[in-house]
Amino acid sequence: MSPLLLLRVHADLRLGLGHVARALALQDAWRALGGHACIAVSGDARARRVGGGTHPFLDQPLPCDAVDLGEDPHAPLPADLKARADVVLVDQWDTTAAFLEALRPLKVAVMEDDTDAHETADLLFQPYLEGVNWPDHPVKVVDGRKVRPFETTSGTCRVLRGSSFIVVDKAALDLRPKRMPLQPLAVHKLLVTFGGSDGPNLAQKAFDSLARLVAEDRWRGTCTLLAPNGIQGEPFAGCTVARGLPDLTRRIPDFDALWCSAGVTLAEALCLGVPVAAWGQNERQHGILADLALANGCFNLGLGPEADLAIVGGALAQWLGPEGQDNRQEQVRDGMALVDGRAAARIAQELWQLAERFA
Repeated sequence: MSPLLLLRVHADLRLGLGHVARALALQDAWRALGGHACIAVSGDARARRVGGGTHPFLDQPLPCDAVDLGEDPHAPLPADLKARADVVLVDQWDTTAAFLEALRPLKVAVMEDDTDAHETADLLFQPYLEGVNWPDHPVKVVDGRKVRPFETTSGTCRVLRGSSFIVVDKAALDLRPKRMPLQPLAVHKLLVTFGGSDGPNLAQKAFDSLARLVAEDRWRGTCTLLAPNGIQGEPFAGCTVARGLPDLTRRIPDFDALWCSAGVTLAEALCLGVPVAAWGQNERQHGILADLALANGCFNLGLGPEADLAIVGGALAQWLGPEGQDNRQEQVRDGMALVDGRAAARIAQELWQLAERFA
């Protein structure tokens, strides 16, 4: 009988739909191995849509089963669903040891945790929070197992760290260029997006920054700005404002560069060889971006809600212009090395092995 993977996610104004997007990529990789998957989602109205079986970004059914758990991020799994499952992956940012313990006797994996709660789980994936840049060698043999530097333990929980576990949509892997793209002298086409909810309303601040650059003749490109909450003010010359772009992953290669927050879109841009300037939406994202920037994966513009627009504008003008060409080209090289598009398959393999040990 094919093993059943439960993907436990949460969607609300703070988290947006990034965790749901990651679940969709993982269920695809899991089903490619021959398993069945079910997305168990809690949250606001977006969760109702997903839990009802409708794709969050397209007007079509989900490719796997789904169940709506209501608004509570710690809502328990239905008993019949839990009885049929083999392994559960919890990916909802906030979790507790009690919540994870309640998922037993299932094998439990967690995606990202900056507390000690994961120590009650079997497996933790830390693509960002303990550093993105981990080498594959040297290999040590511990208790008869080969252990690479990116692997460690926390209590009885096995921990896998680094960018090899940064998940992107399968479309990003399919579209990934065979050769490293060359950056133009200056960015002509810029995509600006801070997620499907943009709780801090960073789109407005980005609009104001770019409008000033254009008014001062410090940048002459065009931009597509995705603003789910709308924009105050008339679009400047070359600016197109929209609430969203369908099938966004496939649209990313149409642009010379992105300005976005930490999340799936940033990861997909790195995979596709499109340079990224990034704003953190909160302190946790800011830490992630700082580490990515240390690995030269992106241009870190700091914490968006607290940004000084004059300073941001000056830095952005240089990055978008001829002075920034070399930096953008190096970020393309290093970003593609960090995110190779195969993380979903790696994670699915790890979860499959976990399910086999459970069986």
